[in-house]
This record gives sequence, structure tokens and C-alpha cells, in this order.
Amino acid sequence: MPTSELYLLAMSLIFALPWLFWRLSGCDYYAPLVVVQIIAGILLGPGVLGQLYPAYYDFLFTPAVIQSLNGIAWWAVMLFVMIAGVELDLGAAWAHRRESTITAGLALGVPFCFGAVAAALLLTTPGWLGEQGSNWQFILGIGMACAVTALPILILLMEKLEILRQPIGQRILRYASLDDIAIWAILALILLDWGRVGRQALFLVLFASAAWLFRRLMQRVAETDRWYLALIWLPICSFAADWAGLHSMVGAFLAGAVLEARWFNQERMDLLRHYVLLALMPVFFLSTGLRTEWNVAGFTVFAAAALFLFASVAGKLLGVRLAGRILGWGAGEASIIGWLLQTKALIMIIFANVLLDRAIITSDTFTALLLMAVASTMLTVPRVSRRLVGQSALQGRIS
Repeated sequence: MPTSELYLLAMSLIFALPWLFWRLSGCDYYAPLVVVQIIAGILLGPGVLGQLYPAYYDFLFTPAVIQSLNGIAWWAVMLFVMIAGVELDLGAAWAHRRESTITAGLALGVPFCFGAVAAALLLTTPGWLGEQGSNWQFILGIGMACAVTALPILILLMEKLEILRQPIGQRILRYASLDDIAIWAILALILLDWGRVGRQALFLVLFASAAWLFRRLMQRVAETDRWYLALIWLPICSFAADWAGLHSMVGAFLAGAVLEARWFNQERMDLLRHYVLLALMPVFFLSTGLRTEWNVAGFTVFAAAALFLFASVAGKLLGVRLAGRILGWGAGEASIIGWLLQTKALIMIIFANVLLDRAIITSDTFTALLLMAVASTMLTVPRVSRRLVGQSALQGRIS
């Protein structure tokens, strides 16, 4: 069968199977469509379909088809990361800097320490550390993977729970925004190549100068032109970061972070994020699933995923609870905020993809992180919705 036909068949499966299951099963309460798409990517990958039906897997996912899918996936995830950078609201975080700094610091720091301990435990056995990775990179990477909050998916979940525009929703966005900056800064540190440190320093200097000029340009043009300029700016920044050895995703985040959300119509930005998730990101989920393997052993990978999940959830809840005590939050607030901030999904998957690209982690570690991200996101809505109902009832009794 020609590559074009195989490609179209693969695209049909990518969009049809997850949506049909999601729509017919009624699992939206536990698993948003993006989670089902991630799971479908895993099932269609070499770890499941490739093991159960290797002939079908080899027939459909030829190297040419995978290469074509990867091209779409790269562009999709760069767009998604840029949007996450644009949506950072550092002004609001600065206006509430004491509360935001304490909460974001503990919400990131405690699960990071838990994740670092989990990583150190895995290093005692072979099969988890990548060929090009050092122990410190592995520990730092797993720690951040357990601490990360998926800001774009967090927005979607809070919209579903109808708290995005409420005061608690805006507070959570501030905390997640600060953590988002720390995540990409740590990733840049992990990827720092001392053999190319001069090139990386040059990139930072040139980027700062170019960003200053680009910001001035964006303020002088009409909004319709800003969208096109942003799409030109994105691949240039991603290319420059990749050339410097910092990975294209770091460049994509920086490309968005230097832009102001107020330069764009918020409804159009929401629609762009929606359509990127609808039309492009499912291809990224499948390409991610195609990278999952079970070389160590299926049970061991699931055990590692459970360890990561415990580090992530327990660390995040403990960190936010400590912040709540310091800041004197009301009853139930810390639990709601902690469960929402432990949402992993896309950003952690992107983060783990970068670690796998640079051979800092193995495919088994990547698979365990992916399973942890899915479980973490599926826990969010059920746990938070119950607490929101309980808090509403408590406030009703008090009034």
C-alpha cells in the first residue's frame, strides 16, 4: 500500500478511535478527551499493538508514516507550548507576590523532592537511566516531572468545573504560571551542554536583543498582523534554541513568554488553543505512544509509574497544605488547589519527550512517566468536584 494511503489510514485511526470510545463510554467525568487520546496513543504503540499484533503494527506504522506524523506532531506541540508561554500572567503574580511565591515555591519544591527520591531509588537498578544521561540530570528531570503542572490542561479542567473565572481559579493560574517558568528554566539547565556553552550564551544574548525589538514591532502593528508575526517568530526561536543545544521546546516557550496576552483577543486565543487540541495534538499523542516500550518488564514499569504518581500527588498536596497553613487559607482550599495543581497531562509529556530525545531517560522511564501523567489527570476532576460540593455545603451551613 502506498505511504500516502497508510498515512491517511493512520490519521483516521488517530481521530476516530479515541473519540468514539470517549463519546460512547461516557467517561468524560474521569477522563477528558485528551486523556483518552493519550491512552489510545499508548495502545497503538509498540508496547501494546506492536506486541499483540506485530504484523499489523509493522504494516501501518512504517518509517515513512512515522516520519510524516512526527512532522505534524512537532509543529503542534511547538504551537501549544508557545500558547502556554503567552498565557503566563506574571503581572498578577507580582501583584500578589508573597502569596504566589510561597504557594508556587512549596507546590513545586515538595513534589520535586519526593520525585528526586523516587529517581534515586530507580538509579539503584539498571534500565532507567538513558545512555547520554548523568545521575544528576536523571534526578533533576524526574523530580521536575513529578512537580510539573499542566497549565493549558489546568485551564480546560477549571472551565469544566466552572471555577476558571472565579477568584480561586485566578489564584491557581498565578501559582501554575510561576511553576511553569521554573519548569522550563530547569529543563534548560538539564540540557546545558558545556561543550556548546559559548553557543548557548550567544543564543541568550541574541534572543534578548531580538525579543526587545520584536516586542516593539508587535506593539506597532494591528492585531491581525500580530498573529502572523507570532507564527514566524515561533519557528525562528525554536530553531535558534535547538541550534544552541537547548531544544526547540525551550525556544517555543520563550517565544510565547516574551509576548503579552493583552496583544491578542482572548476569545481568539482560546479558540486557537481549542483547535490546536482538536486538529493537531491528537497526532502528537499518537507519536508519543509510538515511543512507549516495555523492555524492563510490564509490571516493573507499572510499579515505577505508581511510585511517580505517589511522589507527584502526595508531594503536591503536602506542599500546598503547608502553604495554606502559612497563609491562613480557609477550610478545604488547600485540598482543592493541591488536586488541581497536580494535573500533569500535556506539559509533563512534552517535558518527558525532551528527556527521551536527549537519551537522559530510557523508553521504560518514559512509559512510566506517561502512565503517571494519565493517572494524575484522571484523578483531578472527581477529587476536586467532590471537594467543591463539600465546600459549597459548608459555606451554606455557615451562612
